[in-house]
Amino acid sequence: MSFIEISKPRPHVTLITLNRPERMNAMAFDVMVPLRDQLREVSFDNDTRVVVITGAGKGFSSGADHKDDGIVPNIAGLTVPTIARRALKVLDEVILSIRDMHQPVIGAINGAAIGGGLCLASACDIRIASTTAYFRAAGINNGLTSAELGLSYLLPRAIGSSRAFEIMLSGRDVDAAEADRIGLVSRVVEPDALLDACFELCERIIGFSHVGVELTKQLLWASLDAGGLHAHMNHEGHAQLYVRLTTENFEESVRARAAGRKPVFTDHRDYGHKLDSD
Repeated sequence: MSFIEISKPRPHVTLITLNRPERMNAMAFDVMVPLRDQLREVSFDNDTRVVVITGAGKGFSSGADHKDDGIVPNIAGLTVPTIARRALKVLDEVILSIRDMHQPVIGAINGAAIGGGLCLASACDIRIASTTAYFRAAGINNGLTSAELGLSYLLPRAIGSSRAFEIMLSGRDVDAAEADRIGLVSRVVEPDALLDACFELCERIIGFSHVGVELTKQLLWASLDAGGLHAHMNHEGHAQLYVRLTTENFEESVRARAAGRKPVFTDHRDYGHKLDSD
């Protein structure tokens, strides 16, 4: 049985499903290693324009598996401290792989997102939740720290520092309605409408320029690391000029608007005539 299922339910959409429902898709290494590998593979699938991540059954991910951690790969001959570091790196790589994907990643949060599951959800570019979803920064409930797998970086940027501090220090549950109110998710829908809501958003994103969508994702994440407004605006400007000057997307949008049709973006500009005239 594969703990990670890959499907293409709509054109140019890849659905990644954590498939260990009997353990609420807990983050054992038998799940996380193939998840990391599949994320990297899908990132270079140029037919995939948007990625959706969800969990099988009633949970998104319940975080650490308290019964069976699975097997950390490539640890023969290592001591416990080194194995621990290797194990943590695998989990870190899952979060970073989502951020580094060329495509936007939508988290379809279908149920519990606890501990590492909240980290996984927070790493997604967009989150849409079902009414049955709930979130918990559970590390502190287990005598550990809730600051794990990038959560103390990602959560304050998603919902603001005061709310993130309160949620991570209290270890309390945040239900779907509160998650919607504080901006942890972009919207909440009924459980049977969750994937369709994600796919509708995918279809809208797919209608735009491939390079425009990819650069927008990269610039949004870069803004969170920007040292200042001036530097980031310069970064944005170069990206905008890059697309404007190397494609005919803008001209196509003008033509399509005038003709009352949808634009067809090719991410291409033919310089042949100009070069010939030179």
